[in-house]
Amino acid sequence: MSEVLRCLSPAKLNLFLHITGRRADGYHELQTLFQLLEFGDYMEFRPRRDRVFEVHCEGLDIPERDNLVYHAAETLRQYSGYSAGISIMIEKNIPHGGGLGGGSSNAATTLLVLNHLWKLQLDKGKLAELGATLGADIPVFVHGQSSWAEGIGDKLTSVALNERWYLVLKPSCTVATGQIFSNQELTRNTTPLRIAAFFEQGGHNDCEPVVKRLYPAVRDALDWLQNHAEARLTGTGACVFAAFDERQQADSVYSQVPPHIQAFVARGVNRSPVHNQLELK
Repeated sequence: MSEVLRCLSPAKLNLFLHITGRRADGYHELQTLFQLLEFGDYMEFRPRRDRVFEVHCEGLDIPERDNLVYHAAETLRQYSGYSAGISIMIEKNIPHGGGLGGGSSNAATTLLVLNHLWKLQLDKGKLAELGATLGADIPVFVHGQSSWAEGIGDKLTSVALNERWYLVLKPSCTVATGQIFSNQELTRNTTPLRIAAFFEQGGHNDCEPVVKRLYPAVRDALDWLQNHAEARLTGTGACVFAAFDERQQADSVYSQVPPHIQAFVARGVNRSPVHNQLELK
């Protein structure tokens, strides 16, 4: 039997999110900066001798065949023609529906690990291409670098970010991404930025005003965190975050988070833990 692998599938933050236009096909043109976190779901991959695919995730109420992980494994098997099965166990730590990319990260980790276990030798470009057919955020996790993204999130430029610590709050609600992007009040004409300009003057999240109006729990979490540091929504939410130069600062605010709000502290990293483990270049 081949090796069993256990990996940390990382979460991400959108440090800003500008919507710069809308295409004829309905997709939005955007700019964002993906920050990978040293925090995520643990995934265990156990090769099988038969052709069965199994995906187990306790506490996640999604049918197995609707899980992005299942679709990622099946997509790779169909593309490669590989005949064996796999059992995948997922230990969820990334809050569901929080804008932290948990499902996309899990799917990307599946592509990377199965490419390794099955000895397919596909490069990251091809794996990202396969992943993009399943979800727009999957390629950034496949490439495994904190990245500037444009287009519909598919045009990636690796960016080295200073190490910071992030306090992330998950309000007691789940935001429907489609509802936000279809909202008539959403700003869709923000002037595009260059990377250097963002680092000089910063950015914002165009989704934040709409989400705050529709989801009072997100508004309240942002207001609470804003009293301690500069607070921002990640993606379409529901999670909000603040950045700190030192872990002690993040931990200090974390200790004051109201008990009804889920929260965690994590270090920002430029390289995915999966890539470090698999020694990907």
